[in-house]
Amino acid sequence: MTADRIAYVMNGFPRLSETFITHEIHQLERLGMALRLYSVKRENEPHVHPVVAAIRAPLTYLPRASSLTGSNLMGWLAGNLPAFGRAHLRVALRHPLRWAGTLGTALQLAWAHRGRDAQGRLRLRKVFIKEFLQAGEIAADVMKQGDVGHLHGHFCHGVATITWLAARMSARSYSFTAHAKDIYQAELNPGDLLERKMHGARFVATCTCANEQVLRARHPRPDEVHAIYHGLDTDWFKPAAGTEPQPRPLILSVGRLVEKKGFDQLVEACARLRDAGLDFECLIVGESGSASVAIAALIEARGLADRVRLHGPVTQAELRGIYARASLFALPCQVMEDGDRDGFPNVLAESMAMGVPVVSTAISGIPEMIDDGVHGLLVEPRDPAGLAQALRRVITDPALQRRLALAGRERICERFDSRRTTVALRDLFVAQLQRAQREAPALRAQRVAP
Repeated sequence: MTADRIAYVMNGFPRLSETFITHEIHQLERLGMALRLYSVKRENEPHVHPVVAAIRAPLTYLPRASSLTGSNLMGWLAGNLPAFGRAHLRVALRHPLRWAGTLGTALQLAWAHRGRDAQGRLRLRKVFIKEFLQAGEIAADVMKQGDVGHLHGHFCHGVATITWLAARMSARSYSFTAHAKDIYQAELNPGDLLERKMHGARFVATCTCANEQVLRARHPRPDEVHAIYHGLDTDWFKPAAGTEPQPRPLILSVGRLVEKKGFDQLVEACARLRDAGLDFECLIVGESGSASVAIAALIEARGLADRVRLHGPVTQAELRGIYARASLFALPCQVMEDGDRDGFPNVLAESMAMGVPVVSTAISGIPEMIDDGVHGLLVEPRDPAGLAQALRRVITDPALQRRLALAGRERICERFDSRRTTVALRDLFVAQLQRAQREAPALRAQRVAP
């Protein structure tokens, strides 16, 4: 059997908040790539994007593993090892040295990154043992199926570790995509863990040039880091025709309700616009998150319940209809103290492709998407006064609205169309599959050598 598939390893699939991964998979299939999908968690999303139904790749969910929080290692293993034991037994019997070597790596990581509990006692970092068990499940299936030539993980923390360990056990090459906080939050890749994973990977992809520079500085082979933008379907996201004019300007924002999105700054800016006598409404669409309660309380405290509304998550088809009603799109992203941040907010690209003028902040990959004053307006993060001023400029200047809308759409079409961006990733995968086929005869010879 020809090993012509790429194994995609993800933390959860499908996820509303990670539509860019689903779309990437679909585009790779349209380009002729054969994939096999592995999801660490089984998601129970209230909505599923229509593109999921178009994906043909077989999907495997790993057995459920219980939380490590508050558990001791032996007790956790007693409860979880039975679910993963059969897969590990298959790997260990077929390739005992590879299995034992990978287990040794997991144990070494657990010891090297140990910490102290509340009583000051040393404790292993148990997550590496959990990831080893999960990796064994993938490795066993990859060897059983026999059609996977390369593994790819999405996000460079836990999933990349699982992909790395699974690749070692199954004797396949691997790569991963790094995104945003997984690069910058040291707790997610303690010590030199990220460097070790990059060293073993055939290549590393990331979604912005800003990330690429950071990763190249940490990679032993910088040329193996590639910036590949999350593209989108610009035929699907395009300006709506015949949209009814809104009675009041609609400021739209979309994203999970977490601190890094800067929704608190948007609410404060809306209070300033209201106090200045501007007529408008604001709609924030997204899943509940760590900032949900605080944002709702801030809306109430500023007396904006009649102006600012929170709306739950929607499918892309529903969101496209909301974009069509928006007068402008605002996303005042910010970098958190622990390094958490957005890398490339796909909702910004979607709104620009829909011909909606945008206001955002100059962090991470956003300036790669927006030249201030040309494709949108950029303000400083955590500056509600500056944000209010930019929003007011767009709302009150129809000529500026039209100019930003046209230039924004043009920028997305020329730089972020998925029919172009996904080709670069496809080519990297094809190169790895071809390399694996060239190396296969030598590997078979080693197995039969006396």
